[in-house]
Amino acid sequence: MIEMMLLVAGIGVVGFGIALLFYAQKKIFQAQAAFNQSKERLESARQVIEHEKKESYLKIKDELYKRRKEFEIELKRERVDLEIKREQINQKYESLGKKEQRLDDIRHELQQKERELLKTNDVLRAGEAKLKTLYEDLISKLEQLSGMNREKAKEVLLKTLEAEVVHSAEKWIQKVEQEARDSAKLRSAEITVAAMQRYTIDEIPSVTSGSVQLPNEEMKGRIIGKEGRNIKSLEMATGMEFVIDDSSEMITISGFNPIRREIAKRSLERLVQDGRINPTRIEETVAKCEAEIDELIQEYGKNAVLEFNLQGMHPEIITLLGKLYFRTSYSQNVLQHCKEVGLFARMIAEELGLDGSIALRAGLLHDIGKAVTAEVEGPHALIGAEIAKRCGESDIVVNAIAAHHEEVPFASIYATIVVIADTISASRPGARRETFTAYIKKLEKLEEIAYSFDGVKKAYALQAGREIRIILEEDTLSDDDAKVLAREVVKMIEKEMNFPGQIKVNVIREKRVIEYAR
Repeated sequence: MIEMMLLVAGIGVVGFGIALLFYAQKKIFQAQAAFNQSKERLESARQVIEHEKKESYLKIKDELYKRRKEFEIELKRERVDLEIKREQINQKYESLGKKEQRLDDIRHELQQKERELLKTNDVLRAGEAKLKTLYEDLISKLEQLSGMNREKAKEVLLKTLEAEVVHSAEKWIQKVEQEARDSAKLRSAEITVAAMQRYTIDEIPSVTSGSVQLPNEEMKGRIIGKEGRNIKSLEMATGMEFVIDDSSEMITISGFNPIRREIAKRSLERLVQDGRINPTRIEETVAKCEAEIDELIQEYGKNAVLEFNLQGMHPEIITLLGKLYFRTSYSQNVLQHCKEVGLFARMIAEELGLDGSIALRAGLLHDIGKAVTAEVEGPHALIGAEIAKRCGESDIVVNAIAAHHEEVPFASIYATIVVIADTISASRPGARRETFTAYIKKLEKLEEIAYSFDGVKKAYALQAGREIRIILEEDTLSDDDAKVLAREVVKMIEKEMNFPGQIKVNVIREKRVIEYAR
């Protein structure tokens, strides 16, 4: 029994040892496999590192080769530049050498000429002394013969020369005026036309502001709004300034753009009539008024073109003609003025046997530049000519527009006709109006210019400033002096004043002798 137990125990120990042996062998195999895998990975990593090492080496080698080539090319270029600069320096050195030689030659010539001038100067001095002696002898003989001393003779000579100069000047003026009248009667209209029709300081308030009457004082507060929101919205939407006066139930709209000013006025009138005033309502009303004004502009422009049956008018010109309806000059509507000029120009051209349609077209478009003078700087005549050229108008029309204020020379007779028609439209009675203050200042300025000349006894501005009558001191000035003074007054008026049409200068000099028979 004991032997059996020992046998079983021995068999168990042997089995456990075998199992342990198999387990250990399995672990060894696993370890060997892991080792082999690690060895393979290490070898693969070593190969990758070696490959990258070779590639890096090749890249560095290529980069060094490229850098060397670039350096050699740059070095070669620098050498070429140095050679060129060296050659240029050598050429400049040779040129400087030649110039230095030339300067030496010139210096030698100047020294020789200086010696010759010194000799000539000595001769001239000797001649001058001889002439001086002869002159003194001659003066002495003349004094003996005339019975006058030197000062008296000088005084008589100056008076004689002064009279001759005044007389010659007057004869020359008369000659020029006669030649101008005989050779170019149309030119006289160009002389009398106003050189400028731009706004003046005295006229700005009457054409740059509008007003809206309010029903009551409460409406004024509603227009201003809480913390001034409504009035700010109005100014931002219209681009105009709204001036609120505490003394009256009225709001003044101020701004230089006549179209924007009309939009602002219409918008405010509608807001006052509606009674609903808030920022949103203001924006809506201004937008509607802008659309209406745009339609009116197109309508006025098309009506002007259709009225004269003009063909091929560019849409931009039609729009600008419509804008002229809202522009004034000396209180004269510019669109109406352009229509008048067109009609006058056509009549004049037809009387002369010329093409009336060309004259009509040039006259109608002559002030087209005034429609954009608020946005574009420069004379309106040149601006209008540029617009007409851009819109495909003929060269004759373009020149007539540009030349109607003498900014450019006349290229055809149509330009002269437009000047004449413009003068007729501007100077006819009732065409233009001025404010009372501007009117008074104009009269005062005319009389001030007249009194600025010596010998003027009285000066009167007549015919609403279209004539200045000057009465002279008959004992101080002669008839020739009167003619010269009239011319000088005209020049000063043209230089210092801005006026439409023409101003007549009437100079009166008369000698009245009164005696009484007793």
